[in-house]
Amino acid sequence: MAETIWQERRADGPLVAVAIHDGHAVRNEVARHLALSEADRLREEDPSTGEWATVAPTSVVVLRSRFEVDLNRSRGQAVYRKPEDAWGLQVWSDELPDRLIKRSLAEYDAFYETMRELLQEKEHRFGRFVVYDLHSYNHRRAGPDEPPADEAENPQVNVGTGTMDRERWAPIVDRFIADLQAYDFPGGRLDVRENVRFRGGNFPRWVHETFPRTGCALAIEFKKFFMDEWTGQVDPGLLRAITCALRHAAMGTLEELGRP
Repeated sequence: MAETIWQERRADGPLVAVAIHDGHAVRNEVARHLALSEADRLREEDPSTGEWATVAPTSVVVLRSRFEVDLNRSRGQAVYRKPEDAWGLQVWSDELPDRLIKRSLAEYDAFYETMRELLQEKEHRFGRFVVYDLHSYNHRRAGPDEPPADEAENPQVNVGTGTMDRERWAPIVDRFIADLQAYDFPGGRLDVRENVRFRGGNFPRWVHETFPRTGCALAIEFKKFFMDEWTGQVDPGLLRAITCALRHAAMGTLEELGRP
């Protein structure tokens, strides 16, 4: 039986928040094969997204690093094997044993089995549901002292809708984007755009394929403007402000879901 690598909080309501890349821990047997430092791993993970997941009554926060198993990729690509799977990084010091890979994929299967059961429960109870698939992304890959990536191609918030029937879920998507844009964010309104950097990964694709008429998964990527992506230092004020902005948008999502 696979070890549970996530933390669940279940409550009433058709909104679910998932922080699939929040985790940093790895199994001891995985750590023995890692060539990457903790700092290098942290830079590609999505720290603090678990805090944002509190905006929904029901939340799932993954506790293990994507370098153990990436739950937002297809099963065949969930364990990184070579540098091109992981932004050119040399993840492993040697070849991974098959038994290690099997255990990681068992975790993958257990996660999706749990998500199927949880979302079927929401479908049965409410008819329709929305998933906030919460992420953050790097924009200073050139180096800590180099200029950030071009803002024209790197919005503060990228809303990925490329895996859904956009017409079916237009009221939900449009309301979410409008509510985030309208929120009185410190320093000025948020730059929120759709499908600029990301269109959504395997998890939202799975939601839409498994629940094609009843499930809407918004892939929400915040640029790491709220932290130093090279040191991992987070600005607590900006982190709280993002949580508040998402909580504001969640009220609009629930209002739209309640419409006939």
